[in-house]
Amino acid sequence: MNIQQLEYIIAVDNHRHFSKAAEASFVTQPTLSMMIQKLEDELGVKIFDRTQLPVQPTEIGERIINQARIAVAQVNQIKEIIDEQKGVVKGVFRLGIIPTISPYLLPRLMEVHNANHYDIKVVISELTTTQILHNLSRGTLDGGVLATPLNDEQIVEHPLYYERFFAYVSPRETALYAKTALDENDLNTSKLWLLDEVHCFRTQILHLCNLKKRRNSQSIFTFEAGSIDTLINIVDANEGLTVIPEMALEHLSDEQKKKVRPFRNSTPVREISLITRKEYLRERMLGIIKSEVQAAVPKSLLDTALKKYVIPL
Repeated sequence: MNIQQLEYIIAVDNHRHFSKAAEASFVTQPTLSMMIQKLEDELGVKIFDRTQLPVQPTEIGERIINQARIAVAQVNQIKEIIDEQKGVVKGVFRLGIIPTISPYLLPRLMEVHNANHYDIKVVISELTTTQILHNLSRGTLDGGVLATPLNDEQIVEHPLYYERFFAYVSPRETALYAKTALDENDLNTSKLWLLDEVHCFRTQILHLCNLKKRRNSQSIFTFEAGSIDTLINIVDANEGLTVIPEMALEHLSDEQKKKVRPFRNSTPVREISLITRKEYLRERMLGIIKSEVQAAVPKSLLDTALKKYVIPL
């Protein structure tokens, strides 16, 4: 058994196709297939069920592949530890960002990163929280920017900033629109437009207005949208209201900003963190990514005193 064989079975599991795995591994398919066959012969088990399309790991094969991911990651980290010790900070950082953050953070982050001229290539994917956690466990991501706390023992959370929530109210909601600030109960008295269930932002809003306890309430009308921009557009064209994050405010027109209302008796906040696997050891690389994200957000969001107002996930 060698590291190359482990990398090959990981590639096949990632692509679920021997030819595509070989192409991604820069070898011929016969070479990859032969190396995997030798590993199976050595272990005395079948790692893949080749009768299925796409190729699927066997039950024992899935356990072997999961362990192979850990082993390969740890071997790679030996090289990374040496680079860190030499003061070399270069390479690739694969980063996932959730959709309720990326439209507002990503343009600024790219600007900051390009200005710094680090020898670091940041490969960014827009993914849901579930997808980020899955890809971290598979080793196809190095980190993720998302809402926390997650309370996951396999994950290390590095808090970055704290972002307040604001209500966005249609002028057709005359009673609510007339207010300079809203109470949490105001979210229960009109049409509330929400993101769909794959977004953790939705879960926090449900916690904010206690809708989880009122799922059968006939006074609540929800439309499940895919993005915050869609929710804003819906409110612009219809009745009702939605809840938006603080960084979305800068993207509003002057006319749209007239529809924004803070919350009166509370300061609902979401904590945004950079998460990594527990095994991730490149501290200098991680420190650079953290500092760049924090440089890309308004300084008001770096106030750690807001942590006590964080809405649970």
